[in-house]
Amino acid sequence: MNKPFQQVYLVRHGETEWSLSGQHTGITDIPLTANGRRAAKLFEPLAAKVSFALVLTSPLERAQMTCELAGLGGQSEVDRDLMEWNYGEYEGVTSKQIRAKSPEWMLFKDGCPGGESPEQVGARVDRVIARVRAADGHVALFAHGHILRVLAARWIGFPVVAGSHFMLDTATLSVLSYYQDIPAVKLWNVPLLP
Repeated sequence: MNKPFQQVYLVRHGETEWSLSGQHTGITDIPLTANGRRAAKLFEPLAAKVSFALVLTSPLERAQMTCELAGLGGQSEVDRDLMEWNYGEYEGVTSKQIRAKSPEWMLFKDGCPGGESPEQVGARVDRVIARVRAADGHVALFAHGHILRVLAARWIGFPVVAGSHFMLDTATLSVLSYYQDIPAVKLWNVPLLP
C-alpha cells in the first residue's frame, strides 16, 4: 500500500469505573463497565467495513475487550508497547489529588515517581509507530488515553510533551494518516453514536 493512503485507526477503550472517577489507570487491569461494553460494540460496523493489515491491542483487559467487541479480536495481536503509562505511585490517584501535593506536576512533562518517564513512554510509542509504518495496509490500535495521545504527538514528529494537547475520551475513534507523504492527524476524539 502506498503510505499516503494508509489509515491508522486509534481506538481508546470503553469506560471503566476508574475512567469515570478520574483515577489514573495504568497497569491496573480494570474491566469495562456495562456502558463501556455497549460503546465498544459501536465500533463493530466500522471495523467490518475496513480491511486491516495489522490489528494491535494493549495486553490489558479493557483494551482487549474493546477490540473483541469491535469484532477484531480474532485478528488482533497483543503488543506490550501499547500498555498505558505506568503511573507508579500515582496509580489509582486523581490529578487533583496529585496537584494538591505537587501543583506544577504534568504527566507528559514529569512522568510519575516509581513509574515511567516521558522518555520511556516515547521509546515504546516509537516502536509501535515503526511497526505501523512497516505494515502494508490499514492498521487498528486498541489502547489507552495517555499512550494514544503520545502516539499522536510522535506520529507527527512532536515530542512526548505535545501529547498534552490531544484530549481523548473513552470509546472514541481517531485516525492518523498522511498529507502528501507528511504524517498527519485526519480525525480526532470522535465518539461513535448508535
